[in-house]
Amino acid sequence: MAIPHVLDELLCQLRSRVRHNADPDAQALVDWMGRQLGAEIALVGRAGEVEASTARLAPDILAHLRLVLPRLSSGQLAAAASRAGAFHVRCEALGGQVPRPVLVVVSATPLTPEALSLASHAGAVVEVLRRARQADDLARRSRQAAARLRLAVFMALMAGELSLSRRMTAGAVPPLLDAERLRVHLLRCPPADRGRLIDAHEDTSGFHGRGLMVRCPVYDEHLICLVPADHDGDGAKGDMAARVRELARENPHYALGISASVPLRETAQAYDQARHALALACHTPERLAHYRGRPPLARLLPRHEALSWAGAFLEPISAAPRLTLDITSLALHFPRSGVARLLGISRNTVTAHLGRVQDALGLNLQDPRSRAELALALAVTDLPLPRGDTGAGHGPPPSVDSLLATEAAATWAHAFLRPLLSGTDDTLRRTLRTWVDAGTDARQAARNLGISRTTVRAHLLSAEQLLERSLLSPGPGTHDLVHALRIADRAHR
Repeated sequence: MAIPHVLDELLCQLRSRVRHNADPDAQALVDWMGRQLGAEIALVGRAGEVEASTARLAPDILAHLRLVLPRLSSGQLAAAASRAGAFHVRCEALGGQVPRPVLVVVSATPLTPEALSLASHAGAVVEVLRRARQADDLARRSRQAAARLRLAVFMALMAGELSLSRRMTAGAVPPLLDAERLRVHLLRCPPADRGRLIDAHEDTSGFHGRGLMVRCPVYDEHLICLVPADHDGDGAKGDMAARVRELARENPHYALGISASVPLRETAQAYDQARHALALACHTPERLAHYRGRPPLARLLPRHEALSWAGAFLEPISAAPRLTLDITSLALHFPRSGVARLLGISRNTVTAHLGRVQDALGLNLQDPRSRAELALALAVTDLPLPRGDTGAGHGPPPSVDSLLATEAAATWAHAFLRPLLSGTDDTLRRTLRTWVDAGTDARQAARNLGISRTTVRAHLLSAEQLLERSLLSPGPGTHDLVHALRIADRAHR
């Protein structure tokens, strides 16, 4: 037996399998050794189980070795030779990590020194492959854990929980959490590209330099990039913001929405801004857009009156479990299936929690007007009070109609709807109003208007571009539209 020639054949087989992305498994190597040596082979794992063996290995052979195998596995012996009836048995412990796997070779005649050398070499290859697979598995689990941690940090920032996000990363706080302000870059790309882009920018800590990249857990084609505002596209080597902008400009399948600069505590606001900008970017030749929106309606309402109304509106769910409130808030921004994915619960559980909220508030959360009113109340309560203000109020709470009748609200609504009035044709505005009346059901809106569903969708896409708001997915864009139309309707009565 020409050992170098046989080993060359072994390496050729391994190289071929690697080239074709096939796992060089232990069973294939055991079968190959059995053919080369004319013997029966078994690979006994660290726990004493048979991981692989040739087809004709007699089970009573291994039973005969029940006393010596533990000694080999524990490191007390490196190798052992014995007889089992008419058969010659050779055992060799593989590797140095205890407990060790054991290679068992059973032959009718004693093995030649060359055959023993081949068995030893092949056993070493088996152990190397085993350790390589273990390293691959460990690396994969490490990447998965890093991805889960990044998502958890992002979700904590979305909730405004800065201290919680830092505690999650104790001992390795990413530079992003030391920044005062950030921007959200929301990249739309083929889902399969997200992992490649994340891996390309990931550092040894599992983060992305001064930024953070997260697979959106709701929309498979979205990659969320958080970048400190003071390092946003500054041209530094490996700069993440500059790279995603370049990708959006160069690749027709990509688009990028970029938020304004906001404090870290307002990450959720920046994310919504990036969603609106992305809706606009999808209609521009550059496939890139910055958020140029106006202050949100909740910030423009008279503070004490708005807080009084929101407190009374939300009082029936003030004692609801935190999970119920979290589900409710998320359901105003994402589809119910997306909320279930975000929180790791079933869609039925999401529906059950929302049902309890609906019953308590007397709302129908399938109705966009109810959703918009609830979203406005939650947004008002999330706003910080001015310094030194206790928020104490007197008298009965105002109605939402009285809040929306203020001059500030009317000015906001007029500015919001102005892009729809640039021409003499009121088609877009009529479609939007009918779409809202139909519960944002494009099919029903098409029936009510006597046009095709495709035409309704085309009008919605045009409105997204003009209003610079995302309308085709649930969220603040639709809420703003509902409020603006409501305010405009009252002004024309």
